[in-house]
Amino acid sequence: MIIKSASLDTVCGITSKLPENTRPEIAFAGKSNVGKSSLINSLMNRKSLARTSAQPGKTQTINYYNVNDQIFLVDLPGYGYTKVSKAVKEKWGKLVERYLYSSHALQAVFLLVDIRHAPSENDKMMYQWIVSNGYEPIIIATKSDKLKRSQLPKHVKEIRTGLKLPKETQLISFSATSKQGREEIWKIMEAIIAGEYSDGNHSRQ
Repeated sequence: MIIKSASLDTVCGITSKLPENTRPEIAFAGKSNVGKSSLINSLMNRKSLARTSAQPGKTQTINYYNVNDQIFLVDLPGYGYTKVSKAVKEKWGKLVERYLYSSHALQAVFLLVDIRHAPSENDKMMYQWIVSNGYEPIIIATKSDKLKRSQLPKHVKEIRTGLKLPKETQLISFSATSKQGREEIWKIMEAIIAGEYSDGNHSRQ
């Protein structure tokens, strides 16, 4: 996929009205510091299109990135950061839930988990939440460069078991450093742009 243009198009906070985009959207969900910004920057061949924060839990908005005027990459607020108050977490949750429930342009949801660790309770809750909204998320196992190649199968199996994934669920090992997995994600994006993608569930719309 050739990236001709990529820009931050819309930023939505807790009280914002969500845009009604006619171009397809892909959403990126995951806990704070799992590497969402690094993934988006890697996909777009940009160093700082999506801002990485030294303070996890800082992002409280849904950020829409316009790619080639063909598709939106939607960065959802990170979850699971312990220093954020319960009230703020609830507001984020409502914002994400409102997005998942109301976006008619959403075609696929990527759930990012750190390949080095078993899925956390927050990861499991987010997975079930996405499924309950009618989507079968694609799992992106980030930071694969932090493990030896021989360790990857064991950790991938741990993620599949921990999230209780159906056999057909797509899981992509990804590294923003080595670019592993980027081509697979691009192929999904291209299929969505061409109108040839189905997540196999998508029962809500």
